[in-house]
Amino acid sequence: MKFIKYSKYVPDPFDGLSTEELLGLLQDFLLDSGFYNSYYGFQEMNGQRTMEELHQALLEALRDQGKIPDQLLQQMLQNWEEYQNSELAKAINKLLERLAEEGYVTIEQPNPGQKEEDQPGVGPQMGREGQAKFEITDKALDFLGFKTLKDLLGSLGKSSFGRHDTRELATGVESDGSSRRYEFGDTMNLDVNATLLSAIHNHGLRVPLELDYPDLQVRQCEYQSSCATVLMLDCSHSMILYGEDRFTPAKKVALALTHLLRTQYPGDTLHLVLFHDSAEEMPLAELARVRVGPYYTNTREGLRLAQRILSRQKKDMRQIVMITDGKPSALTLEDGRIYKNAFGLDPLVVSETLHEVARCRRNGIPINTFMLASDFGLVSFVQKVTEICRGKAYFTTPYTLGQYLLMDYMQKKIKHIH
Repeated sequence: MKFIKYSKYVPDPFDGLSTEELLGLLQDFLLDSGFYNSYYGFQEMNGQRTMEELHQALLEALRDQGKIPDQLLQQMLQNWEEYQNSELAKAINKLLERLAEEGYVTIEQPNPGQKEEDQPGVGPQMGREGQAKFEITDKALDFLGFKTLKDLLGSLGKSSFGRHDTRELATGVESDGSSRRYEFGDTMNLDVNATLLSAIHNHGLRVPLELDYPDLQVRQCEYQSSCATVLMLDCSHSMILYGEDRFTPAKKVALALTHLLRTQYPGDTLHLVLFHDSAEEMPLAELARVRVGPYYTNTREGLRLAQRILSRQKKDMRQIVMITDGKPSALTLEDGRIYKNAFGLDPLVVSETLHEVARCRRNGIPINTFMLASDFGLVSFVQKVTEICRGKAYFTTPYTLGQYLLMDYMQKKIKHIH
């Protein structure tokens, strides 16, 4: 005989919270740059984070946003030692499971050889040994990029952006310009009305209508170029010094720029280069886990790597976008050793860096520099870089970095913002 068991309905305290809202709450944690770590607490760029840390971050975000019901909040404060078995902990675990089920995070369980009592739960009281790890997926990165792009463009007011317009006209599919006579090699984007009128004008109105090559008229459209961009991010120690996190906004801008290119400029390419004691190309999918370290600033090595990347790109335009807050303080010598000097503007480091900037100019690669500092010596150095490579210099803050960078990319205005 079949039995049905009834129980009291217990509503989910976070039932109305969407997955997108969850990612928004966790955005700062997922894109953390190491700002809250001590100097000796720097993590490797490929370091993994635990589900315990994700749980704690979501708990704090829900508490700060006032989304935890008062009853559950009081229970947590009164019985913190029993938090792992509380209703609040179970509800947050369900939210994290939802993120995994919808493909925003992947969870890596600990090794099966661990003892049962060492198996990790998800809660702030668990030890770090044997913890389950998590990684955010491309789907989560795409959403975070979309959200950042939406926030940045929303602050700019109404704007319409498409591909990179130039002053040149060409024959194509879109009919944005006037018509002209067909020339060999043009796309046959025929202007039927203008062609018929030309035939009537040249041969008279009779049936059958005589049509010759000089009568063919094609529509013109604005020539839209493709662009290859290398985004250089400074991940030296100074990016989180002086009480300000400058690297996290740079990461968010990189995510927004990636989403912008994928959706609005599909013909463009974007590559990411991190420069510190040396320089390395970083896949965009790994951007979220990148953190700063106890590094110096080897700007020349970053420019060298960026040029090697751009030399492989067959695009109409090539450019380097550099986000930094400090002076060049390191140099890779011919024998592979790294020369470092963090005190003042070292003449050797500066001169070699400027030589590399001049090489970029000879190769037709402009450098647009976004400086997150206002020191007089640094401003003079950036202005010299801009003068040599005929690029643009933007002296901005972490709060306005995204607006300046995206508007520069979309509008391609030639001006300096000081």
